[in-house]
Amino acid sequence: MQFQQLQYFVAVAETRHFTRAAELVHVAQPSLSQQIKALERELGADLFRRARGNITLTDAGEALLPLARRILADTETARHEVQEVAQLRGGRVRLGATPSLCTGLLPDVLRAFHDRYPGVRLLIEEGGSHDLVRELARGALDLALVVLPLPTPSPALTTVELLREDLVVVSSPDATRPGRGRRTVRIADLEGERLVMFRHGYDLRELTVAACRAEGFEPEFAVEGGEMDAVLGFVRAGLGVAVVPRMVAPRSGHGLRVTPLARPGLHRAIALAHRSDVAPPRAARELQRMLLER
Repeated sequence: MQFQQLQYFVAVAETRHFTRAAELVHVAQPSLSQQIKALERELGADLFRRARGNITLTDAGEALLPLARRILADTETARHEVQEVAQLRGGRVRLGATPSLCTGLLPDVLRAFHDRYPGVRLLIEEGGSHDLVRELARGALDLALVVLPLPTPSPALTTVELLREDLVVVSSPDATRPGRGRRTVRIADLEGERLVMFRHGYDLRELTVAACRAEGFEPEFAVEGGEMDAVLGFVRAGLGVAVVPRMVAPRSGHGLRVTPLARPGLHRAIALAHRSDVAPPRAARELQRMLLER
């Protein structure tokens, strides 16, 4: 089995078309087809079903695809690791984080990292913890900031808790203060309030809905489906209230009232995660150190 054959296989699997796959990997289509057939002979199984231009994966192809993607990703990581310039004058870090952490935690840390290592490229991917865990597992990220507990526990990941973050309620100053004007608000006080709610798969959505149900009521949504910036904008416009991380509120600009949650409140644990079977590249390890020492 050759590395190049795996490249060709993944290209065909993703495009479902031999000619487009050949263009993608910059090789003649007959050469690509020959290499795929050689790979199938080596493995002793057909990887694709070919029927009048309709290309689909066989069961063997479905089994090989995630493994091939991981091998290619690991090879790419190894290439970048070897090519890093001494003293971290080069290289890259692929960091995933939830949108709220991109807004609240990362700007100061990334600024300090960039000032110290200006030659290192920072590639940031925003997403929910579930998506980031999947990207880590397939080798598309070096590090990720995720919310614990993980949506799907993965023994292939190493996680180190970074911080515990309080959640607060934000509302428009023009609207009535939630909790009947008190300086703190209980989750039970949100019954009857119209909430601006994040999209499905967003960690804060699941946490807020679960807390409301634990108090015996189903939350009422005024608007749902947004990311962090959209949710804060809708709250600022007076469409409803939202439960957000405390660190986000000061960075969201004027036009929001912040009300703490009464004890015991709501909290979430933030962890730094990476694959257990592959050491992060040197630049990623340095960013990891700065995050843990922040």
